Amino acid sequence: MVRAMELPPSLRGAVDRALEGISLADLKRSADILSQRYRAEVRDGRMHLSDDMAARAYLATRLPATYAAVRAGMEFVADRRPDFAPVTALDVGAGPGTAFWAASDCWPSLDDALLIEGSPAIRACGEALSQAASPSRIEWRSADIINGLPDLAPRDLVTLAYVLDELSSDARDRLVDRLWSLTADTLLIVEPGTPAGWQRILRARDRLLIMGAHMIAPCVHGGACPLAAPDWCHFSRRVARSRLHRQAKGAEVPWEDEKYAYVAVSRQPGPSPEARILVPPRSGGGRIALRTCNADGSVGERALSKRDGAAFKTARRLDWGDSL
Repeated sequence: MVRAMELPPSLRGAVDRALEGISLADLKRSADILSQRYRAEVRDGRMHLSDDMAARAYLATRLPATYAAVRAGMEFVADRRPDFAPVTALDVGAGPGTAFWAASDCWPSLDDALLIEGSPAIRACGEALSQAASPSRIEWRSADIINGLPDLAPRDLVTLAYVLDELSSDARDRLVDRLWSLTADTLLIVEPGTPAGWQRILRARDRLLIMGAHMIAPCVHGGACPLAAPDWCHFSRRVARSRLHRQAKGAEVPWEDEKYAYVAVSRQPGPSPEARILVPPRSGGGRIALRTCNADGSVGERALSKRDGAAFKTARRLDWGDSL
């Protein structure tokens, strides 16, 4: 059985305190509106998190899933870069600080974080949540992410999670270019695991490679992506739902699967794995079938059986997104 990811206890407690006394009916209504805007990828000039109730609904229903996706992407980075120990971080479009919390959990070395968020409502929530965090220096700022992010110094880790879908194509390109200029070591971009989300990741990937970035994950090569529509590169992470989370969504199941697409690049080259698993492994009858993206730039199928000995035993422990 797949284990559902939980929020860190300090974050879970801070979220619970932020939601105390909120009317469940109001929370559910705002959660429904927020979900509709995200699913339709609405761009009408209004922020998705434009008021306090929308921000609270985000804490209850979207923060856990976003945390799980970002934390999963960071796990893959840490797997490829076990020597990477960021001290400084920049998160753009930080929301309530989701990527910051994920980075703090992944890398205890993190000590200085700058979080950029334009919505006063969700920024206020994030500032309240961050009082429960451990790094000694956390700064929140409101800034225009479209027009350059002036007066910022490069940071070890730069993150952009679930932001590109709210921008025009030209604005996305400018932001990706600017974030790379602010990256001292590693840049991680995460988007919803939809075909449209993957296309945004793919465009960012291509721009970053042209600018000299070294691929970290999920790609195991720096060539053209071998996938073509209707196929797309995405992954999934199961996240636990709290009681309030289930109530706000009108859900019965105590978990949900968050589909996401991501790209992580670095200024530091490193060894690349042989392949990455692109879909959930299929097993049965003493065999395991794997669909993989390979270091030579191809997509292939691998079948292993008990006759393959140690390789088969290793494959039994692998999951969607893991590297070989």
